[in-house]
Amino acid sequence: MIRSMTGFARSERHGDWGTLVWELRTVNHRYLDISLRLPEGFSVYETAIRARLQKSLQRGRVDVWLRFQAVEGGGLRLNRDLAEELQTIYSELLQCWNLREMALNPLDALRWPGLVQSAGTDSAVLEEEVLSLLDSTIAELQATREREGAALAQMLLSRVDAIGEQTRALRAHLPELEEAVRNRLQARLADLAIQVDPQRWEQEILFYLQRQDTAEELDRLDTHLQELRRILTRREAVGRRLDFLMQELNREANTLASKAADSQVTFASVELKVLIEQMREQVQNVE
Repeated sequence: MIRSMTGFARSERHGDWGTLVWELRTVNHRYLDISLRLPEGFSVYETAIRARLQKSLQRGRVDVWLRFQAVEGGGLRLNRDLAEELQTIYSELLQCWNLREMALNPLDALRWPGLVQSAGTDSAVLEEEVLSLLDSTIAELQATREREGAALAQMLLSRVDAIGEQTRALRAHLPELEEAVRNRLQARLADLAIQVDPQRWEQEILFYLQRQDTAEELDRLDTHLQELRRILTRREAVGRRLDFLMQELNREANTLASKAADSQVTFASVELKVLIEQMREQVQNVE
């Protein structure tokens, strides 16, 4: 079933290393737009975090918060592997730029994310906890988006059924409409009190009826409704497809209104445009 682009999820985990909290909030957006807010020292996980979000989400504005509270009294420790790597890169940079050898300022190095960690916290363990908790939070987020998407699908299907009822009623009304047009034109001819070649008159009536014929628009509307029902059962991002179909439905409704030959067609075209606009507003929230 389709997913909504609106959702929220929060997960919390406690361990010997402290407390982790993930919060994910999504709203509608034309593309996938991820905004990350990570605590000091956790930016080293940003690439892995973004990769997980991009794998699960296709569209929407995603606001992501990670909060970390280390255990009290644990102290701090130096990430020696990272420190040695920074020293190696620094030496290569001096050599590449032909600069004289100079010592790296330790205070400047301390600003590097992840260089100083909580004592007793294994960085590999912490990374695994951060990413596994993120996975479960994304799963919770997707569940809420799917529940809201199911409600959206039901609303859209009810509008599809309502549009189908209008098209069926109009199709049944076509013979009556054609007869009314013929009678109206013949009454006007009688008022003119002139003689017209019957064959030429029949051609003129046929030409006029073709201009007023709405069967083609009704056929296209039915085709679009059939495609809508099919799309609403797909388990993938279909928001752009639905948005395109809303444009097509609206185009057919406008054409139908321009051909309105009596009050029933006029009323039906207005009702169609109302239903399509209601659908279009909700489609903006579909992933």
